[in-house]
Amino acid sequence: MAKIKVTQTRSRIGSTLRQKRTLDALGLTKMGNPKVHEDTPVIMGMVRKVAHLVKVEKV
Repeated sequence: MAKIKVTQTRSRIGSTLRQKRTLDALGLTKMGNPKVHEDTPVIMGMVRKVAHLVKVEKV
């Protein structure tokens, strides 16, 4: 299965509580710290919800 690297690029300040919890579920606690995840529909759905705050790269 393919892997993706998700990096938070914008601040969570001003985001909704739901978006903050989605970032937490992705393991993104600080800006610039990337996390590697499997490319599954669940993960991609979470990434879509916070697409304006993160950058996604194929690994």
